[in-house]
Amino acid sequence: MKPPPATVLINAFYAFYDLHRPAYRAYAAARLAPEEAQIAVSHLFDLVASNWTTVVCEPDPAAWAWQRHTHAVAHRSGRTLTAPEETLLLHEELRLSIDKIATVTGTEPAAVSTLLAAARRPPATPDGF
Repeated sequence: MKPPPATVLINAFYAFYDLHRPAYRAYAAARLAPEEAQIAVSHLFDLVASNWTTVVCEPDPAAWAWQRHTHAVAHRSGRTLTAPEETLLLHEELRLSIDKIATVTGTEPAAVSTLLAAARRPPATPDGF
């Protein structure tokens, strides 16, 4: 199979960038100082752009990019969020819908709902009740 023309790949990258950048930036800004957030997002999209022909061959390019973004933000912030914590941040603080979270993170909407339910569940007590 012949690779797609360069203009198709370029347009696909810019569509990905336009769709995901606002949420990626908001997530980074919620966890980092403004300058650090800007650097993290810039580095992520540099990485995505330089690997775009590989990224678009991934089963879910959004999941590929999101995993790298959250890893970089965790490294810069010094704390890794659990998947439920991350989903709660996206939904409660950043006000993203379940469908938008699914799109941005490359996760199925049902999995996003499950993660939100887990995040909202009260912590277990030492006696198990």
